[in-house]
Amino acid sequence: MHNYMTALARTLAMIGCAVLTLLILLTCVSIAGRLLNGVFHSDWMEATMPQLADWLAARIGPVNGDFELVEAGVAFAIFSFIPLCQITAGHASVDVFVTNLSPRVNRLLRMGTEIVFALVLLLIAWRLAAGTLSKFQNGETSFLLEFPVWWAYAASLVAAVVAAIVGVYMAWVRSYEAFTGEIRIWDGVEETKS
Repeated sequence: MHNYMTALARTLAMIGCAVLTLLILLTCVSIAGRLLNGVFHSDWMEATMPQLADWLAARIGPVNGDFELVEAGVAFAIFSFIPLCQITAGHASVDVFVTNLSPRVNRLLRMGTEIVFALVLLLIAWRLAAGTLSKFQNGETSFLLEFPVWWAYAASLVAAVVAAIVGVYMAWVRSYEAFTGEIRIWDGVEETKS
């Protein structure tokens, strides 16, 4: 089961990475187009080569609706990375207080943390599903590209549901570890002594 959950989390993280990479490239192209368009509209270019400046300025510029695509894509990417972070215990933690506690207490704290994470991820997925349904029903579209807003919500919802599934799985694993003392998933945080 753990191998399946890890593969699911890694696959979603790779998809999120690909989307984020495309968004970075889109942003770079848009910025370069905006900069070049400014150069083509400069006084020097319009004075020395007015026809070329007009021709280039009409064809080169910022990507239309780039911020809409970035907004939708970044939301999906964020939700795509949560499952991998959850299953590898990659969330930031401050261990100053808990290092002096017994391994049993630390396992109970980790169980509590994972249960809270799972509940929050379930809440997010539930509310995102409600938001997706609302955006679908009211037919809202983005301002410039006029694509249906629910598409972005639905993509984020898929990633949020996977995050919730992985969160519930990790809550179950950490609960098992807390009650049995047996470490099922070693991630370097646990101590082997009881």
